[in-house]
Amino acid sequence: MSMTPRLDLRQAPSLVMTPRLQQAIRLLQLSSADIIAYVEEEVERNPLLEHAAGDDTDPGDADTPDRFPDPETGFLDAYPGAATELPLDQDFNTHRDNDIAGAESWGHDDAGALAAGSALIWDSGHSGGDLPDTGLENHADHGDTLLDHLERQITLDIPEGPEQWIARQLLLHLDETGYLTASTADVAAALGLDVDAVDAVLKRLQAMDPPGLFARSLGECLALQLADRNRLDPAMEALLANLELLAAGDLDALGTLCGVQHDDLDDMIREIRTLDPKPALRFERLSIQTRIPDVYILPRGDDDWQVELNSAALPRVIVNNRYYATLSRSAPDPEVRAYLSESLASANWLARALDQRARTVLRVSSEIARRQSAFFSRGVRFLKPMTLRDVAEAVEIHESTVSRATANKTIACPRGLFEMKYFFTQAISGADGEALSAETVRDQLRSLVEAEPPDCPLSDEALVSALKSEGIDIARRTVAKYREALGIPSSVHRRKKNRGKPVRS
Repeated sequence: MSMTPRLDLRQAPSLVMTPRLQQAIRLLQLSSADIIAYVEEEVERNPLLEHAAGDDTDPGDADTPDRFPDPETGFLDAYPGAATELPLDQDFNTHRDNDIAGAESWGHDDAGALAAGSALIWDSGHSGGDLPDTGLENHADHGDTLLDHLERQITLDIPEGPEQWIARQLLLHLDETGYLTASTADVAAALGLDVDAVDAVLKRLQAMDPPGLFARSLGECLALQLADRNRLDPAMEALLANLELLAAGDLDALGTLCGVQHDDLDDMIREIRTLDPKPALRFERLSIQTRIPDVYILPRGDDDWQVELNSAALPRVIVNNRYYATLSRSAPDPEVRAYLSESLASANWLARALDQRARTVLRVSSEIARRQSAFFSRGVRFLKPMTLRDVAEAVEIHESTVSRATANKTIACPRGLFEMKYFFTQAISGADGEALSAETVRDQLRSLVEAEPPDCPLSDEALVSALKSEGIDIARRTVAKYREALGIPSSVHRRKKNRGKPVRS
């Protein structure tokens, strides 16, 4: 059989990815910050494009819905981190009399007011000597933000799963000076978790660099830094518990409470002065609230939720057709007219693409809110299993479109700020045939371990039985896999750790 080359013509349908289609797909998966930057570039480049009237390209300046607390500053009733402390505005390198001459202000606007309850957070640029040496220059690059710095540590030091999630929720309540602005009880209530679980994660966050972060008061901030130096002894604890005496200059009473002599108290005060009362200020000021929600999910009734797009994260453009008509009539050069026609087509396409992107994100978010209404009402234990295909079939779009529409997007709800991808979890079969979210099972497993007797930790087999009694029927190897993913050691290691015995590797 001879083989000879020949030409054939054949008709067949195929999908052609035009440059505009590729660009529209890329726009869909951009984050709010990236889409704002892209639109800003297009407005600068295209003479026929303008920002819509009232459009603000800075999402951080926009107001959140009236019926929804500000997700940037916290979803809870926060309290000021150091509001109960009195200002330390005295120079304590003086003689030990009640005349505290040469008192200094440490940079806070209210530092001169010695009334009880006046806010105090020292300024790192105080005039009382050199800046505190916290070693931050060895850890944070120039221009590094506090959010970036902490995100890296959270990823490395805290296991994936509920603990990382709790850590990132606490990160939302960190102010620009490094203080936690919400109580763990309020955070736990908002997330539908036990306070002990949030306290455990907070303890790990307080051990991160730089020391002093995530404190809820000035005294706790200073205590964390002293503990990092291995200098938090009972005398220092007594001093930090009576900072109001230090502010009032009543050093005799303070020395009595601390149980130290005057010279020792002077040394303690000098060491306090080397600490950093605002451990986050050496980072860039854009350090905390850089994640802007793309969608708000607002309560409207029992298990009924309203979905709204964040207008601040949706740049709006208009096409100046009048300007195009004026230029076209006065442009004799064919190349200029061709450029104007191309600019008009590009402007119209961008306006349509942004509108389509917003509609797609809204449809997908609405379906997420409908399927996960129990989670928004009652917490992570009620998170339902959900896949990209489930949402795609419900809103009648392709699964890959759902994946792009949820990429780099966040949802703000009364329970916190969540990545859209968080709501997509695999299903675990329950004892009664009901499908459970894998995230729900992991959370239940963590709760069982936290509640176990210290002297008798639960084995994997015992955890299987305990989960089965609560309607979760999974294999022992699945329990072991989830336990390891949560960073929970085996029952043998937990028992030895509780007894204070070393564990052989």
